[in-house]
Amino acid sequence: MTTTKPNKDQQILKILESVSDPEIPVLSIMEMGVVRGVKMIDEVVEVTITPTYSGCPAMDVIGDDIKKALKNAGYESKVTLVLSPAWTTDWITPKGRKALEQYGIAAPLEADADKDALLGNKKLVKCPQCGSLQTKLISQFGSTACKALFQCEDCHEPFDYFKCLK
Repeated sequence: MTTTKPNKDQQILKILESVSDPEIPVLSIMEMGVVRGVKMIDEVVEVTITPTYSGCPAMDVIGDDIKKALKNAGYESKVTLVLSPAWTTDWITPKGRKALEQYGIAAPLEADADKDALLGNKKLVKCPQCGSLQTKLISQFGSTACKALFQCEDCHEPFDYFKCLK
């Protein structure tokens, strides 16, 4: 059996897949969709990232983690932060949404449904513990500004809901 070495692009993407979101460690920065671009210029890997919101305190850590992971793999790197286009929860991959729910955070709904859920108009946020839709908003802000705190009325467990950002 013969194997081929993955090319540099594949190696770099694999390295970035190993970099966790510091606020949600079960997700990689690739699954969160914060990596907007990767290119190699003169043997320097340039990674462009977009914050989940403009004041996200995790971006410095993410930038440092990217540089460290690439350095450990023998690459010199540069990380550039871009604000436009603004990050959206649509950029969270299906694998990332599943990982959120397995971790105990309800994945974001669509924009209209999100508004109905956060205003208490409809019970749409599914409990990641038991799957019930009988949930209620406790606070517009959860463990971070991009999450809201909900509680399940069936299993009584509190949980974060990742707000829809468009």
